[in-house]
Amino acid sequence: MKASAFVYPWDVNGDPEAAGRIAGLGVRQATLAAAYHSTRALTPRHPRHRIVTAEHAAVLYPADARWEGRELRPYAAGDWAPGDAYGEAAAALADAGLEVHTWVVLAHNSRLGAEHPDTSVVNAYGDRYPWAPCIAQPATRAYLVELAAEAAVRPGARGTELESLGWYGLQHLHAHDKTGGVGLGDAGSYLMSLCFCPACRQGYGEQGLDTDELAASVREALEPLWRGAPDDGGWAGVEKALGDAKAAATRAWRDERARTLQETAVRAVRAAAPEGFQVLLHADPVTYHVGANAGVDPAHILSVADGVVVPCAGGTGLLTPFAGQGREGAVLAANFTVVAGMGGSPGTLAADAAGARERGATELRLYHAGLASDGDLSLVREALAGL
Repeated sequence: MKASAFVYPWDVNGDPEAAGRIAGLGVRQATLAAAYHSTRALTPRHPRHRIVTAEHAAVLYPADARWEGRELRPYAAGDWAPGDAYGEAAAALADAGLEVHTWVVLAHNSRLGAEHPDTSVVNAYGDRYPWAPCIAQPATRAYLVELAAEAAVRPGARGTELESLGWYGLQHLHAHDKTGGVGLGDAGSYLMSLCFCPACRQGYGEQGLDTDELAASVREALEPLWRGAPDDGGWAGVEKALGDAKAAATRAWRDERARTLQETAVRAVRAAAPEGFQVLLHADPVTYHVGANAGVDPAHILSVADGVVVPCAGGTGLLTPFAGQGREGAVLAANFTVVAGMGGSPGTLAADAAGARERGATELRLYHAGLASDGDLSLVREALAGL
């Protein structure tokens, strides 16, 4: 199975041994961040630093003239990724014999929400989620599509992986996060992720809903959870909370907005890319799920993109709906966390990969070559040598 390791430019730039060390794991590809959200990252082997703080979402290369005069535009990185950090790292990885693909984070941008609050998801209580651009808004959609085309098709890249190309919601790895005191579960998380910005309110209206009544119903449905009641779980819990018709109408609006954004973004990437350029989405096979792995309809997304990257840290079950489409030539990449300190299990990678193959996976993704310890990387190297 072809394997690729996720990498940040700052893992490579300034460390002359990094690219060779990554290639020495036995991977054939590096999936290198070209546009990324804010983060604080460990660099355990870098000769000049141990912690990199990316203060805001940014493109890790010089943005081009297409953004001139636009209100919504990508932010340049600071000293954590100066200049063409992506291009420098990509060249080093290619020189080490690796195929380089871009890693592009889209609808996840806290600085955008802070500076342009009207772009953010707004919940039923009126709270804004600045990290979550609302993908129903025309200006935001145009920005995301243009960003996808620019950030994905960097010089020399053979393909791209588009993350967060769909709805983002309440869940967010936020500094000093204090949101875990109430177990919202699957249904509660959906209700807390429903957007009530002007564009979404209009969209619900087009679905035949009274938007004020819908927001009141959401708040009423969430009230037992604030008092400690268990979540009813899954889509059935949403239907129980809102009623079947209201639940279906919200999902129809949100699914259509996500589906058409994905179609448009992939089409824009293909138009900008050379022939043979591979386009994958980080995806979850349940359309109402939100976050970095966008909820998608498996049949639809495999008719649009070349394949998907599927989270498998909690097991390989999410591969099955994609594999069940029987789409010849589709890439089904099983994404495993191999950083033990982040809950990964590098020691079981060989067995995990075998299980993923049985579920239909054609490739592996390893998160994350730069964050893993030496011990983690040694276990990855052993596992890949046996595949």
